[in-house]
Amino acid sequence: MSKIPSRAEALDLLTTYTKSPSLIIHAKSVEACMRYYARKHGEDEEKWGIIGLVHDMDWEQFPEQHTKKTREILEAANWPEEYIRAVESHAYLTCTDVVPESLMEKTIYAVDELTGLIRTTALIRPSKSVLDVKVKSVKRNWKNKRFAAGVDRTVIERGAEMLGIEIPDLIHDCIEAMKEVAEEIELKGEL
Repeated sequence: MSKIPSRAEALDLLTTYTKSPSLIIHAKSVEACMRYYARKHGEDEEKWGIIGLVHDMDWEQFPEQHTKKTREILEAANWPEEYIRAVESHAYLTCTDVVPESLMEKTIYAVDELTGLIRTTALIRPSKSVLDVKVKSVKRNWKNKRFAAGVDRTVIERGAEMLGIEIPDLIHDCIEAMKEVAEEIELKGEL
């Protein structure tokens, strides 16, 4: 029988496999978005947050086995299949063929890439803060494919479509989520 992991256990696993400060910040950004959406939909905030926290934990050490190595690690730690499948689904069509089906899976798929675009938008502001980022700023930068070039906008678009929401609404919610943890994700800036 699987056991429900705690956030402390998830963070410990993340930091065991991930040393890069930027990847840990990314994980915490996705965690914040997942928690925000869990609250918004009356879902289990702890579960959604934990999945967001560990979703890329194998990326630094095992990029060629992304999500597959995480599956092995989480299975060995006796995590529930629902958690493992959600982590796998975030990389649909890039590293895995696990289709996001549940609301939780569709959400992590939609917010993962978007956090990078929001972060980069915040860092070019004079304030260096997410606290004063507006949806229109992110949308303006969206069109410039050289801006945050590693962010796959088609994944965000596909994720928003899966969720049945408009891109500006998704951006708004992720900005709000990231504001909640601005200091922890080093985006409090000068404000």
